[in-house]
Amino acid sequence: MSPFEVAGPSSSTGPNSTSKVAAQFIGMGFPKEMDQAKPYSVGRNVSTEPSSSAFESNMYNISDDDSSLTSEENIDDLSGKDMPWSLLVEMGYDAREVSIAIDKLGPDVEMTELIDHICAARLEKELQNQTSEPPRLDHEITQNDNCFPFEKKRRHFERDSKVRKREGYSKAIEKKHIVDGGDDQVLHLPNPMIGYGVPENPWRKLERKLPDSANAPPYFYYENVALAPKGVWSTISRFLYDVEPEFVDSIYFSAAARKRGYVHNLPITNRFSLLPAPPLTIQDAFPLLRKWWPKWDKRTKLNCVLTKPASAKLTEKIRTHLEAYGGDEPPLFVKKYILEQCRKWNLVWVGKNRVAPLDPDEIELLLGFPKGHTRGGGTSVSNRYTALGNSFQVDTVAYHLSVLKRLFPNGMNVLSLFSGIGGAEVALHRLGIGLKNVVSVEICEVNRNIMRSWWEQTNQQGSLVKVADVEQVTGERIEQWIGVFGGFDLVIGGSPCSNLSGSNRVSRNGLEGDQSSLFFHYYRILNHVKSVMGEQG
Repeated sequence: MSPFEVAGPSSSTGPNSTSKVAAQFIGMGFPKEMDQAKPYSVGRNVSTEPSSSAFESNMYNISDDDSSLTSEENIDDLSGKDMPWSLLVEMGYDAREVSIAIDKLGPDVEMTELIDHICAARLEKELQNQTSEPPRLDHEITQNDNCFPFEKKRRHFERDSKVRKREGYSKAIEKKHIVDGGDDQVLHLPNPMIGYGVPENPWRKLERKLPDSANAPPYFYYENVALAPKGVWSTISRFLYDVEPEFVDSIYFSAAARKRGYVHNLPITNRFSLLPAPPLTIQDAFPLLRKWWPKWDKRTKLNCVLTKPASAKLTEKIRTHLEAYGGDEPPLFVKKYILEQCRKWNLVWVGKNRVAPLDPDEIELLLGFPKGHTRGGGTSVSNRYTALGNSFQVDTVAYHLSVLKRLFPNGMNVLSLFSGIGGAEVALHRLGIGLKNVVSVEICEVNRNIMRSWWEQTNQQGSLVKVADVEQVTGERIEQWIGVFGGFDLVIGGSPCSNLSGSNRVSRNGLEGDQSSLFFHYYRILNHVKSVMGEQG
């Protein structure tokens, strides 16, 4: 069977197989062990009607930091470490790794940072596991291995404990996050996180020098969560031709935050934003909510979108607490509690004393997707939340990809790895860049169906090749696609652990524990594409 169809949408299916990619990756320099910690016990002695004094006491125990998500269940019982621990365990995270993350980052750390740390720690553990085995001296790598040979000489390097000052970053205020191991294992992120420039600050950095190996076709673009152990980012950069990551918070492109790093070889000058410009505040995004918004809720931005919305029980509890004070403004401790829940769950005011989670249509707006992008076709509401939580932020990605419009006026051939619901394709389409041929690799059937529906509804004239398993993207198939399409112009992808909430390990079957394998697949595929296209001149 041909691995592609030239006319219209097509699919490629095959059995799942165990990853065999990373046996060659040795010497990443990651720590051998992680701290051990016992899970915290969460009390469950809940009275049916908690006293007002007990309620007020718990209110005062909530931190001012808009970070530590509190559990919507038994909220009056939990405080300090127990609140984020209980919620994360309830969401499906392992109790031990949650405890380790809380021990390292503290009980008051932002919930999204706890989730990102767990995600990054899993990636690091996989990297360690896949690089701890000695190389097989009796095995010679051949073309049949579907792995491009690597340089025999391995370069080991660690960045200085202080971020190297570079043009365009010298004025940044460095923010330190201790995310792994001892005190020396830190990641320095720029603050503000605007990369080489954002629409309101486009002059950030006007030029950069790429290594020669990164300049050869095709263009590549890889996204990963920003808050990761130092070794992870240095590894990603080292394999992707020593290109430094560009760290950007999507808060400059939408009304919701999202901190990510992007390793790419795209030009960084003459970028432009999508039109119409996206709403940058909650009030601009949802103007009908203004009349219900209390003056004491000063939020103008939302936190990272979660893949799980708040329950009706929590929103009803907030309504009950507010109505207890009639039409008067509630006391400080009540406002503090309510604002904490609104920040953590991204609750918005939809009526008098009534809050509600964002619905999928509203999340689509925040992420830059067309309304109804994930609706219908047998997609449940919970699937919509999950699919959106695993996606690109379209406006951010489009800003980076905008430089390609003048370079490819007749359209592009795109290899999209771990495509999700087609954030990259939507970004290119909204930029007015034609999609001549797209090979879309995505393991989740729901996401593949969403992508196919969008392709048909937007009347795309090119061909869509759907691949369910990245291991089906062999060297032979890559060469066939390049022969038919004439090469790929862009290879784009990102680790599934880089979704908005970090909870994809629960929601995406078949990917548990394989995040690092997926990155190595990305490198394997990109390197083979570069090799074949280089041979063809």
